[in-house]
Amino acid sequence: MRIIPAIDIIDGKCVRLSKGDYSTKKIYNENPLEVAKEMEDHGIQYLHLVDLDGAKSKHIVNYKILEKISQQTQLKIDFGGGLKSTEDLYIAFESGAHQITGGSIAAKNPQLFLQWIELYGTEKIILGADCKNRQISTNGWTDNLEIDIINFIKYYEKSNIKYVISTDIDKDGMMQGPSFELYKEILEKSQVNLIASGGISSIDDLKTLKKMGCEGAIIGKAIYEGFITLKDLKELC
Repeated sequence: MRIIPAIDIIDGKCVRLSKGDYSTKKIYNENPLEVAKEMEDHGIQYLHLVDLDGAKSKHIVNYKILEKISQQTQLKIDFGGGLKSTEDLYIAFESGAHQITGGSIAAKNPQLFLQWIELYGTEKIILGADCKNRQISTNGWTDNLEIDIINFIKYYEKSNIKYVISTDIDKDGMMQGPSFELYKEILEKSQVNLIASGGISSIDDLKTLKKMGCEGAIIGKAIYEGFITLKDLKELC
């Protein structure tokens, strides 16, 4: 299972939210590049970089930070947040993204998202399937749609989507463990490579997700709050 630390960006700074609520913003570092380099120094190979300004603005904003991290580390970066046009997508890849995650666009403009899959391939495009009470959430988790997460994933599975990142918003940043039951259902009802995100608070959580069959796990607040150390992750990797 791939271990994928997360860096969320607001105003150029490394932050974390709770349940996606922007009012809960906590700044952990003024320099995301510094955080990324430290992760790489501990053997991390992958990074989930989220442009929270972009998610709120509905267009890419923090691509310069993506560019810096991609140029000054060897991390394979999955970039998401605010990608709403093919131009945004082009900027993200030109700035060094290894993969991009599309969530809101996949829910609100399926035709365009399918064009992206056709254009870049299923190795480069990840489906973001974030939900609250099983209903897909979009635009930085500010809007909830009446789309069941399983139906959403299975729709894109028909178009050969390979990777899915799924966050149960009620678990995100709460340090109470991930949504094991939801992930179990996704794995039972689809053949996608599932990347679990939200609520991971211990090495035991990671071991459980691996045993379940998750392809990857995204870890954010647990690292910044010291529940899981980079040394722990280095040993696990």
